[in-house]
Amino acid sequence: MKAFAALFIACFAALLPAHALQITDDRGVTVTFAQSPQRIVSVLPSLTEGVCALEQCHRIVGVDRYSNYPASVRSLPVVGGGLDPNIEAIVALRPDVVLLAVSARVSERLESLGIKVLALEPKNHADVRRVLKKLGALLDIPDVVGADRLWRVIDASVEAAAQSLPPQAKNTRVYFEVSRGPYAAGEASFIGETLARLGVKNIIPAALGPFPRINPEFVVRANPDLIMVGSRNMQPMASYPGWSNIKAVKEQRICVYSAEESDVVVRPGPRMAEAARIMAQCIARKAGAG
Repeated sequence: MKAFAALFIACFAALLPAHALQITDDRGVTVTFAQSPQRIVSVLPSLTEGVCALEQCHRIVGVDRYSNYPASVRSLPVVGGGLDPNIEAIVALRPDVVLLAVSARVSERLESLGIKVLALEPKNHADVRRVLKKLGALLDIPDVVGADRLWRVIDASVEAAAQSLPPQAKNTRVYFEVSRGPYAAGEASFIGETLARLGVKNIIPAALGPFPRINPEFVVRANPDLIMVGSRNMQPMASYPGWSNIKAVKEQRICVYSAEESDVVVRPGPRMAEAARIMAQCIARKAGAG
């Protein structure tokens, strides 16, 4: 009789759905899942990297054209750009959820087709930690082995990068150009927060926003000691009027990041620790030497 009862309970339990998940995204929309998604399309590189850092890369079935890390995602189907991906390509992949930025223009269209959407867009360190926790919840991974553990590693590594800088590099006045425009990394951005933790001074104040478009003349007037820029933007920067008079330019104190390094430093995700190391090494080499 006991054996029969145990068998009945086991069979009944098997018929029950896995525990439901509810995630509130950065639009303020609460999305309910009957179970943790197994087929994920990610159209934001930082979210792609977050899922993989939580050791669930195998659940990703499609990505945007800019998601290129880790190497395993490069063989996945590409569904276009992050802001305006190909809806037909996404639908064909039969995803349980699409991860995208708040600024993506396809959320409502995908939802009208019955596809669940989760919009998550980290802009500062606190956002990165929060988004990693939401991804952990979505993937049904306990914090103790997932998001919390990952954040502790990131935080400790950023601190180690700060400690590696020589005293003479502290308080260096830095300008970080994110992309053509020019768009800069302000104090309020995750890049700006990393620079602050490294002990240098950002010339772009928080009041201008995380990634403001600025007039190149603003940088001339601010006269930074050090400039950070990706190799993709270096040539346009050379044509900015008056920049030959900037201290950083005259003294050749410019950190030019390769395409691969730029991908690391401009993505608010699990590679922020590596980004801090890349920036600290160049600060020490360019500013510390003086």
